[in-house]
Amino acid sequence: MNFNSLASSYISQAEERLNLAKIEYERKKYNIVVRLCQESVELSLKACLRLVNIEPPKFHDVGPILKNNANKFP
Repeated sequence: MNFNSLASSYISQAEERLNLAKIEYERKKYNIVVRLCQESVELSLKACLRLVNIEPPKFHDVGPILKNNANKFP
C-alpha cells in the first residue's frame, strides 16, 4: 500500500468520524461529538503527512511534525 492510498484511507476514516459526530450531535451527546471531531482532525492531519511521504507518528499531536516539515507543503 502506498502513501497516497494510506492517506485516502485516513481521509475516509475522518469522514466516518464526522458522520458519526453529526448523529451524536442530534442525540445531544456533545462529549462524544467533541471526541469524534478531534479524531477526525487528527486523522486528516496524518493524511497530510502521508501525502508528503512522512510516516505519521503513533501519538496524537502531530503539530510539531507538521511545523518541522512545513517546507514540504504547497
